[in-house]
Amino acid sequence: MEEEDKAPDMEAWERAYADDRSWESLIEDESGLLKAGDDVQQQRQHRRRLIQASGPRIQRGIIRYLCLILDFSRAAGEIDFRPSRMAVVAKAVEDFVREYFDQNPLSQLGIIVMKNGIASVVTELSGSPEAHIRALKSNLESFGEASLQNGLELAHTYVQHIPSYGHREVVIVFSALSTCDPGNILETVKKCKAARMKCSVVGLTAEIYICKHISQETGGSYAVAMNEGHLKEILLEHVPPPAAMPDASSASLVRMGFPQRGSEGAVAICACHKELKIGGGYICPRCRARVCELPTECSLCGLALVSSAHLARSYHHLFPIPTFDELLVDASLRGKSSFAGSCFGCRIQLSGSGSLRLRCPRCKRDFCFDCDVYIHESLHNCPGCETLQEEAVT
Repeated sequence: MEEEDKAPDMEAWERAYADDRSWESLIEDESGLLKAGDDVQQQRQHRRRLIQASGPRIQRGIIRYLCLILDFSRAAGEIDFRPSRMAVVAKAVEDFVREYFDQNPLSQLGIIVMKNGIASVVTELSGSPEAHIRALKSNLESFGEASLQNGLELAHTYVQHIPSYGHREVVIVFSALSTCDPGNILETVKKCKAARMKCSVVGLTAEIYICKHISQETGGSYAVAMNEGHLKEILLEHVPPPAAMPDASSASLVRMGFPQRGSEGAVAICACHKELKIGGGYICPRCRARVCELPTECSLCGLALVSSAHLARSYHHLFPIPTFDELLVDASLRGKSSFAGSCFGCRIQLSGSGSLRLRCPRCKRDFCFDCDVYIHESLHNCPGCETLQEEAVT
């Protein structure tokens, strides 16, 4: 009865936490810090995105041109996300940009901000993650209203001129509950659909009809973030190349250059910054212009400049590693020799480690959860399968 008397005095969010009683699952680790007690449940939640992304082998575009449209209107200053929606979005976008270029080194990205009823370009389409992050951190101001139509129109002007082999995508992070548009946004949606632009929306408030309509008409996705962790998870779903739309791009040979590293003592004018630089940089094999970083497009001759490592990192999207199977063993068998053994990757003992036991369906080697994450998100090669190939050769 005492708890029922206190319940009416509690806020809705307080009652949710009181019912959940999540603090009871906290335990103290070896260093004296608190951590969640159910590690296995957290590991399974982490693997959901990987399992959802895996599937039959389909055509994917590894050369992507993505416009990231951010809503920095007055609604972005709300504090239902701590410390504010804008701060949470900025942190999630920073992680997204780094992961996007790590998984898609041949792709380009540009950032557009909506505020005060207009849309403005923060960064042009380019392949430099640090440049995008620096520009975003210098534009963290929220005021006015958001205009989805102006944001889509500006993105349309950028992606309509990209090569035919590129895949055109738009990801909108929308904070407001309404859009203040100068015209008919439905006509803009038709224009984006005709330009084969795949538009996806990530909302921070309630589901909005126009956002759902944009994603459905253009073949994108629409999701509403429930908290900061969910927002990051939704954004990271857009990191792997999506399935190619029918007739979205034509198959053609793409001319690329593999520049050499310039000598440290050389003095040359940088073609990308238009200023004198000493040492370092890369030399375009066609026009001999100097650029600062790879991958990029030569500003003089227009040749795509990449390195062999970039091609190798894009290769795994076409031939992904299969998702490892989780071995479900009864708790009574965990101490027996049939369940004993170590992780093939890091050699940690799997019995009693508190980690999921995962098995490669090809080589039948067992791995811990940490090695599974490293193999699928960074290494993109199964050590067990590679070992079997080496043994077959020898």
